[in-house]
Amino acid sequence: MRHRRLTTAIAAVVLVAVSLPGCLVGPDYVRPEDPLPNEQPLPDVWHQATMQEFEQSESPVRVWWQTFDDDKLVALIARAEHANLDLQRAVARIMEARAQVGVATGEQWPQVGATADYSLGAASAAVVTDGTDTAGVLAAGFALGWEIDVFGRIRRGIESAEAGFEASIEDYRDVMVSLFSEVAASYVDVRAFQMRIEFAQQNIELQRDSLQLTRDRFNAGLTSALDVAQAESNLADTEATIPNLEAALEFALNRLAILIGTPPGSLHDELGEPTEVPVPPDTIAVGLPAELLRQRPDIRSAERALAAQTAQIGVATADLYPRFSLAGLLTFDVAGPGDGSGVSWSIVPGMRWNIFNAGRVRSQIQVEEARTEQLFLAYEQTVLLALEDVENSLVAYSKEQARQQKLMEAVDASQRAVDLVRTQYLAGLTNFQNVLDSQRTLFRLEDQLAESEGLLSQDL
Repeated sequence: MRHRRLTTAIAAVVLVAVSLPGCLVGPDYVRPEDPLPNEQPLPDVWHQATMQEFEQSESPVRVWWQTFDDDKLVALIARAEHANLDLQRAVARIMEARAQVGVATGEQWPQVGATADYSLGAASAAVVTDGTDTAGVLAAGFALGWEIDVFGRIRRGIESAEAGFEASIEDYRDVMVSLFSEVAASYVDVRAFQMRIEFAQQNIELQRDSLQLTRDRFNAGLTSALDVAQAESNLADTEATIPNLEAALEFALNRLAILIGTPPGSLHDELGEPTEVPVPPDTIAVGLPAELLRQRPDIRSAERALAAQTAQIGVATADLYPRFSLAGLLTFDVAGPGDGSGVSWSIVPGMRWNIFNAGRVRSQIQVEEARTEQLFLAYEQTVLLALEDVENSLVAYSKEQARQQKLMEAVDASQRAVDLVRTQYLAGLTNFQNVLDSQRTLFRLEDQLAESEGLLSQDL
């Protein structure tokens, strides 16, 4: 009969506890429909896309690097995805956020603990009547504590933790996007510097031939020592550019090695052979501005952070209301031999309400509301910066494409000029200064062309 009363009491309390929750205080989060400030709508198309021949279709944002058709670049990005330390740290932050969800979720369930103790005592001789002056008692049992989430404090905490977990996933994706971009940019730098060094060496060979020509003509009495000195100066000036370019190439290789999680210097053998700069495809697919909200992890992370903070308003608001709890104790007592044993239990419903706190709770609510407003503004700013990123890249890409076309024409014309002026110089129809000017121009234009090819790929 006693155990039946215990079971009935527990069942009744659990039924009441389960039926009470249902009221959630604080604002319910609603994803912002218009992410731009001042109620400005998102543009239907990119401004530069209306002026340039970009393809208005879904862009291959997930695997954009494959559009370069460069196996080395694809392999480097795959290695970075598995070995980059910043990306591994982002994974660890996801694990931390997932564990925080478990911490928050655990609060909504009863907390049960086990206890056990043994006491041994002795009575004074004046009160001992049975010849036994010591007695031992073993007590073991279970203690239960359960906060009944009537006003949703715990559920809002879970909501906040889950949104924080989702934000950590987007942060990981943001790190991955930035990582892949930096790997590609560093790889393009490597190839561009190699091309610039190659152009410089070609011009050095050309200028050495010119120097030898002036020396031969000087020895034959056909020109003055001035031409020889000018040719030597021009050659030395071009040779002086090589160390800086080689240092920049080493820096780019070392940076690329770090990005894929290997020591500096580990890629010199693998990428030491110069090849062409990865070139963009002929047709560039550019998605609509609205697609940016689905593609950019920094925007999605900012929105999830806003959701997590909004739930914190509910957590703070719940402190305005009473907290209901349920405590229980089930104890088994075993005395010394012949003294028997017993079972005791208790169920203690409780309520705690901080009626007066000098405005502390309402001030904390205002703190959470202000933090939410800050994150909302940060979310809007993130969207604006994302739009700026894409617009600027579209501008840079289209303008660099036009610049590159003109540089190619200039290099071709300059190469012809070098050949013609050399012929005229040999025929005595022009002075050596024109030869020097044409060679300097060719070197400068070829260097700019190699640099432009790298910039164009980075803009993409």
